[in-house]
Amino acid sequence: MMSTTTNNHETFMRRALEVARKGWGDTHPNPMVGALIVEEGRVVAEGFHAQDGGPHAERLALLNRGKPPRAGATMYVTLEPCSTSGRTGACTDAIISSGIKQVVVGATDPNPEHSGKGFEVLRAAGVEVIHGVLERECTDLNLIFNHWIHRATPLIASKSAVTLDGRMACRTGESKWITGEPARANVHVWRRLFPAIAVGAGTVFKDNPRLTARVEGQPEWCPIRFVFDGLLRTVVDKQLPKLYTDEFHSRTVVVTTPHGGLGYVRKLREMGVQVWVIPSPTQRVPMSEFRKKCVEERVAGVLFEGGAQLVSHLLQEKQLDYLFIYRAPVLFADDRAKPMFNGLRTEKPVNGVRLSDVRNEVHGDDTLTRGCVEYPAQMFVDETTYSLA
Repeated sequence: MMSTTTNNHETFMRRALEVARKGWGDTHPNPMVGALIVEEGRVVAEGFHAQDGGPHAERLALLNRGKPPRAGATMYVTLEPCSTSGRTGACTDAIISSGIKQVVVGATDPNPEHSGKGFEVLRAAGVEVIHGVLERECTDLNLIFNHWIHRATPLIASKSAVTLDGRMACRTGESKWITGEPARANVHVWRRLFPAIAVGAGTVFKDNPRLTARVEGQPEWCPIRFVFDGLLRTVVDKQLPKLYTDEFHSRTVVVTTPHGGLGYVRKLREMGVQVWVIPSPTQRVPMSEFRKKCVEERVAGVLFEGGAQLVSHLLQEKQLDYLFIYRAPVLFADDRAKPMFNGLRTEKPVNGVRLSDVRNEVHGDDTLTRGCVEYPAQMFVDETTYSLA
């Protein structure tokens, strides 16, 4: 347990964030939440939400205290306590019953139906509520959950590693490695957060990836692994990809169209690989329809790690919600090197796609820039390059 002589709200909230991250990637479609009970400037109990349907952080902190909190105790929680019964009971009821008279909160509940109600219930019972402490950090913790609640669709994100001049591969297609080991290790941390990772057929052919999260000190973890293959070209090869044959192959979902052939669909399913056949008039999977299918299957977020074709397709259809760009201090200075995106006709800066709520992080010599994708009022697709498979 952490101990300090200074009752500093931000210090304790940072600890609550650390505790909340113990549920990293395991709570979908619920949020990560951390809670502390502080008595006389010392943390005496902690709790975090570990999985969907499990006890909430506030209740676990109270349970871990083992006895009623002392007079003057304060609870720190990263997200507004719930005020509805649900499956686990209202956390506001548990706090009020405990006798705690001060609650310090980071982020407000993003659900418009519940937002602020937890504060109202607590205050009506005589509990002092202080909210907005490290609000930006606490909100960022649950970027997938927040999108799911606000938009009722999964957060569609993409990750790219690029040079300073925006190239993700040499003219030969060689891309290993643009970024250094610290940046590549950070990619695995984000993989561990997202419930699903996606690549295109081209990436499967080129890299034969495993698409698991390998975070130091943790066991290898496998998310849902989407392979976008409108013609099921990846099934034809004599040597099938790892994604279809490894110990996690049941976690692989091939996303295709009716143009791929029922024989190949049957072959994949007989191997234990899942297949989503998305209706499409072309050989390309419509991203809007893929998004709808994710809603049906309660997949709250998908991280696309495909090449330029797949992520450009997302951008052109305005289906990309969030972007991770790892930028290395390298210049290719070659107009035939592979760009990160293509297919738009941007004639004025005002027509450019921008990021909002931007975060910048340094990993070794590389910089991660990430943020929400904001589309311009007018965005033009260059029909001469819009030929992505």
